[in-house]
Amino acid sequence: MREIPSSAITETVARLCEQANLKLPCGMKECISGSIAKEKSPLCRSVLSDIVDNIDCAAELGVPICQDTGMTVIFAEIGQDVHITGEPFEDAVNAGVAQGYVNGKLRLSIVGDPLERKNTNNNTPAVIHTRIVPGDKIHLMAAPKGFGSENMSRLKMFTPSATKQDIVDFVTECVSLAGSNPCPPIVVGVGIGGDFEYSAYLAKKALCRDLSKRNPDPVYAELEQQMLDSINRLGIGSQGFGGTVTALYVNIEKSATHIAGLPVAVNIGCHVTRHAEADI
Repeated sequence: MREIPSSAITETVARLCEQANLKLPCGMKECISGSIAKEKSPLCRSVLSDIVDNIDCAAELGVPICQDTGMTVIFAEIGQDVHITGEPFEDAVNAGVAQGYVNGKLRLSIVGDPLERKNTNNNTPAVIHTRIVPGDKIHLMAAPKGFGSENMSRLKMFTPSATKQDIVDFVTECVSLAGSNPCPPIVVGVGIGGDFEYSAYLAKKALCRDLSKRNPDPVYAELEQQMLDSINRLGIGSQGFGGTVTALYVNIEKSATHIAGLPVAVNIGCHVTRHAEADI
């Protein structure tokens, strides 16, 4: 049994919140840069170049890449041989989010009640997804989620009679309805299977997958490409100015489901879809 003090969790979460808002995951900037050559619209090529310049300026000045520093989503994998001492785990996580956002001077965007709309003034509480896994470490991932893109997400409870094309059409329709609202070029996370809420979790988790990695199942890897091609035929383009690059990539995560169901969730991320992770 390995003991980990809750203070280590707080310190790590605080660091990850700042890091995720200041620096894109490895390969994201390169993906945006690489899309310039694929874009046929001169205007959208210019927009993509401006986006890359903005990323560089943020790094140089040490400021957030986007003004919407998001609602913090924490994915935690806790080794079953870990004993956390001190504060309760979720309290430690939220203390880290508060430190990261307040001390890092990140925008505070969370209201404590969805109807009364009073700001909590420290960007807590976070959305926390916890799994117990083998081992004696804690793996933490902070994924700040802006709501310009989050608001464009959808979920549909298909029946098992739905075809792959039906699913491709639904994902494409989601992006079409979103238009320029999620600040394209976008990334698209798709969750297939599970139940109502688990399909949405899968879609969110899909946004955090390394963009250089396709789904290991060739059936789903091919489906990712079909969705990407279909979305990019919409002609929405960067920031909605029309063009051939609307989405940078599509990631699918799948799970077992009920014999009577086929849930499909779509979680859209903007061109600064962010996350940072670390082990304790």
